[in-house]
Amino acid sequence: MFTGIVEEVGIVQLIDRLPQSARIEVEAKRTLANSKVGDSIAVNGVCLTVTNLTSDRFNADITAETLRLTNLGDLKVGSPVNLERSVRLVDRVNGHLVQGHIDEVGKIIDWKDEGDSSLMRVSISLKSMPYIVYKGSITVDGVSLTIANLLDDSFEISLIPHTKEVTTMGQKRVEDQVNIEVDLIGRYVERLLACQHKN
Repeated sequence: MFTGIVEEVGIVQLIDRLPQSARIEVEAKRTLANSKVGDSIAVNGVCLTVTNLTSDRFNADITAETLRLTNLGDLKVGSPVNLERSVRLVDRVNGHLVQGHIDEVGKIIDWKDEGDSSLMRVSISLKSMPYIVYKGSITVDGVSLTIANLLDDSFEISLIPHTKEVTTMGQKRVEDQVNIEVDLIGRYVERLLACQHKN
């Protein structure tokens, strides 16, 4: 479980592309403090398991399913990635509850700078739109963000300068693909209501 509060931006050092999967090596600093093999680290919002680590790098396997559902297959050596260690139960939750299980890949379709802040519009599928609520939470490439506006097939996020500085959001451009995880609570509410209708 994660919070969507990015701890640092890491840099991809190696991608070993296998026939149906991949292995990745990421350079990091803060994220590796007290980390060990077997721990979970969110990479652009995707929950990956650490398979090897040194003082400044970690490795993880990427399954075929993860490559299909996320933008990790687009990464190259030198790509910046948002990193977050899994939450400890004693921590404050400054973002929202994030599983690291990506629902789909969205696309940035508009970007407007508004002084120091920016308004980013992201297009997603119609099947995910019911889980998006005005002023609700969403995870974009592992970053917990608040919905500023809803449209028929897209949503807008207002990015403050701090978010653009400490995550990869400030480097995003129109046409970039981003990992989307909708708010977990909406899924449970949907399931609960569906079960009540069957009874």
